[in-house]
Amino acid sequence: MEQAIKILIVEDNVIIADDMQSMLEEIGYEIVDNVIVYEQAVEVLKSKQVDLVLIDIILASDKTGIDLGKHIRENYDIPFIFVTSNSDRATVENAKTVKPNGYLVKPFEQQDLYTSIEIALSNFIYGKQDLKDANTENGESNDNVAMSNSILKDSIFVKKQHLYYRIQFGDIHFIKADNVYLEVNTADKKFLVRSPLKDYLEKLPKNKFYRAHKSYIVNVDHIDAINSKDIMINNNLIPISKDFKEFIISAMNS
Repeated sequence: MEQAIKILIVEDNVIIADDMQSMLEEIGYEIVDNVIVYEQAVEVLKSKQVDLVLIDIILASDKTGIDLGKHIRENYDIPFIFVTSNSDRATVENAKTVKPNGYLVKPFEQQDLYTSIEIALSNFIYGKQDLKDANTENGESNDNVAMSNSILKDSIFVKKQHLYYRIQFGDIHFIKADNVYLEVNTADKKFLVRSPLKDYLEKLPKNKFYRAHKSYIVNVDHIDAINSKDIMINNNLIPISKDFKEFIISAMNS
């Protein structure tokens, strides 16, 4: 299995910091360190691999979390999220100057923390990919916009009851839309996710997952058989569109 996302917590309230660490480790993230001041955070960033930073705006030092956000923007190519009790206009406007990848107001639940992190990582990755694609179209090449291997993941978290299960992309066979929910199917399990099918497709590897039908996304690696109207995956018949049928047949014959 791929290495877990590595997170640095910068929070001067030890009780809150420990609670955040427990929440994150339960979900499956790895906590690189848990520090209380700007200077400690700077040292950790120098010496350890960090994929994402959670930063309290008010720290137990002269320099604030906003100062740390500015330091990260100037020296590192990683996302960070402000985690704070302050949601007044002045604080928010000040925080916006360093362009955080997220802003989470205390108190919060585990699901809020998870959602903020996943959205921040997803936006960070796709934002860099969009820039890379734009540069490619313009005939430019820039290694700095290549996506970080430490942040790219080959899995996704799916909630079932009170736990988040990490599913490898390769283990997903197909995804079926069912009203406002999606049914994510692996070889022997089903998970319900609340998301539009189109949005979920954007989270998946584009060379493996395709919209086979208005209600289905399929992993082409798991297609067992095909006829004029359907494909078979793990003994499930899945309807396909004319365009997808032509695409599959073309790929098989190439």
